[in-house]
Amino acid sequence: MSENTFGSGQAGDNAFPDPATLTYEQARDELVETVKILELGQMSLDESLKYWERGEALAKRCEVLLDGASARVEQAIGGAESGTSES
Repeated sequence: MSENTFGSGQAGDNAFPDPATLTYEQARDELVETVKILELGQMSLDESLKYWERGEALAKRCEVLLDGASARVEQAIGGAESGTSES
């Protein structure tokens, strides 16, 4: 092996950051890239399944973050409405 060679060419189990640590934008951008990679269809079944599972985890992270944002907006609207109705 050459001294300029790094790694085995195979992604390890921890090659990607934990979706729970990603912001919405980071998860969404990685999900878009994951879909593009899957659409190329140039991987083995095992590789495709790993990307599919990663995509599912990223989509779930986006959903959780959007649900949280939605709840915050509803809370803010509810607070604003209760503040104006008391005036």
